Amino acid sequence: MLLAIDVGNTNIVFAVFNPKGKLTGTWRLSSDRKRTADEYAISVAKLLELQGIGIDDISGVIISSVVPQTVFPLKSFCRQYIKQEPLIVGEKEVKLPLKVKIDRPAEVGSDRVVNAAAAFEMYKKPTIVIDFGTATTFDVIDGKGDYQGGTIAPGINLSIEALHRAAAKLPEIAVEKPKKVIGKSTIDAMQSGIYWGYVGLLEGITTRIKKEFGAPMKVIATGGLAPLFAKATSVIDALEPNLTINGLLKIYNFNQKMMR
Repeated sequence: MLLAIDVGNTNIVFAVFNPKGKLTGTWRLSSDRKRTADEYAISVAKLLELQGIGIDDISGVIISSVVPQTVFPLKSFCRQYIKQEPLIVGEKEVKLPLKVKIDRPAEVGSDRVVNAAAAFEMYKKPTIVIDFGTATTFDVIDGKGDYQGGTIAPGINLSIEALHRAAAKLPEIAVEKPKKVIGKSTIDAMQSGIYWGYVGLLEGITTRIKKEFGAPMKVIATGGLAPLFAKATSVIDALEPNLTINGLLKIYNFNQKMMR
């Protein structure tokens, strides 16, 4: 079985695929930069056990991380407890099934490349991937499956925190769809501004990307808050909650074929 690990700035997603490539379970831990290999072993082994999977059942591991401090303890966990050498997306020995066509390819986050691989595998056409994470990213994949670049905007929760910290009288709020655009209280007004402001950002950036790209594009959304916004605007064509995890499977299989 394959263990795929997606490390984001807020959460780490662990997912297991059976030998036929079927997703059998996913779990989340906080992205604690101080977590040790032993702590990963305790947590992951227990999560796998709840799904009826033993740690000895894992025969391969692939990791994508945007938090450099987590890579070493995760590698150590894989080597000591799973007895596997993990593939780390972004390291030279790991091959990608696509070309990264930006000025400095090494700068692009591994999660964005993984999303691109998954998006083209699913749709086989030019695509915009909107990922609602700590940052909200817009990534462009062309008709050949190559990564063409994109846009990075502050994440929704970052925007809320910034608003709360910068304005002493404004409370910290939760993200939710308001009933009306015109708020009748401070909280209503903030929720409206955050929610509909982000809808405007989604529509504005997506429209401009399509115009600049010059061809029809599929727009897919992923990430924790994607379901909250997917139905609020017609620019999002599909919701893919497991996009990054599926991309890791794609890259793992691609590397296995390259080794044969």
